[in-house]
Amino acid sequence: MFDYATLKFIWWILVGALLIGFAITDGMDMGVGSLLPFVARSDTERRIAINTVGPHWDGNQVWFITAGGALFAAWPAVYAAAFSGFYMAMLLVLFALFFRPVGFDYRSKVEDSRWRSAWDWGLFFGGAIPALIFGVAFGNLLQGVPFQLDDMLRSHYQGSLLGALLPLLNPFALLAGLISLAMLSVHGGVWLQLRADDPVASRARGFVVKLAPFVAIAFALAGVWLWFGIDGYRIVSEPPHGDLPNPLDKQVVREAHAWFDIYGRMPIALIAPALGLAGPLVTALFAKARRPGLAFVSSALGMAGIIGSAGLSLFPFVMPSSLDPRSSLTIWDSASSNLTLSVMFWAVILLLPIVLAYTIWCYANMWGKVTAAEIDARSHSAY
Repeated sequence: MFDYATLKFIWWILVGALLIGFAITDGMDMGVGSLLPFVARSDTERRIAINTVGPHWDGNQVWFITAGGALFAAWPAVYAAAFSGFYMAMLLVLFALFFRPVGFDYRSKVEDSRWRSAWDWGLFFGGAIPALIFGVAFGNLLQGVPFQLDDMLRSHYQGSLLGALLPLLNPFALLAGLISLAMLSVHGGVWLQLRADDPVASRARGFVVKLAPFVAIAFALAGVWLWFGIDGYRIVSEPPHGDLPNPLDKQVVREAHAWFDIYGRMPIALIAPALGLAGPLVTALFAKARRPGLAFVSSALGMAGIIGSAGLSLFPFVMPSSLDPRSSLTIWDSASSNLTLSVMFWAVILLLPIVLAYTIWCYANMWGKVTAAEIDARSHSAY
């Protein structure tokens, strides 16, 4: 039905959609965890916050797992290079995520203040650390990752395994990490305002009103930094996009402002950064006006704009190489075979509506404010 080049482009869109879906759903859970020690002061209040996401967090995390699986199946070369270069960072994310299932399921099973407090901080780290690291990863992609391909197309990463984490924590990447953390915290705060009872909802609203403008300002600062301080990548020559993948069969240069090329070629792409700037500001206004439903929508659109801006700026690169620009991996030369992309495409067409349908059904059937009275009534069954 589609030619090889079109399938490669379709899978770039699908992977981006999965990442945005993950940010909107599981990012909401991580945001609640990041705010947990600050918006809830008593044990009942903390249980109110936890129970707004408790029934949904494991279903939401499917988006993360699916995005990882799609990355492996659609761009195996990117998957291999990323797991070499970002190995320690990914392990840190994985270890932080361990706190979430255990914390959700066992935190309230023991009536001991020290036990519950320990798991409250576990849920905080399980939400804040992945949110920070995901942003750091995007910040490093925009600067180029220190790997290169040999003649056998094997990726070689510069640096030792144990020392691989520190270079990732450079100033621009940390700014991107703070944007990610604040963005997901705002989204979690809006969810708490929507689903939690007072005083948790009121405190969450206060955090949203303060944090959302920071997201917009930091996002704008990152754009200025990218324009003036970080060279982008530009393809000088490459084979036809429908050819069999060979990452070394192209010429790439690093030039100032290259990450902004797409906005000149396709002005419609400016919608993404516009959403990234306006979304958080509108979210703050809606939250302040006590319209959490509209705030949730604007927060989701803002996140889509920020993530979309990063993907559009990188396009068609997926993983640029700072050691050898020619080794940079793009959507055209790191993709799986035509047959693999075709089979996966039809699997998505078949299964994605089912996933969306049962997700909507779950939220619709477990809707409503989580109150202190409900927690007291279900003391032994609530999270």
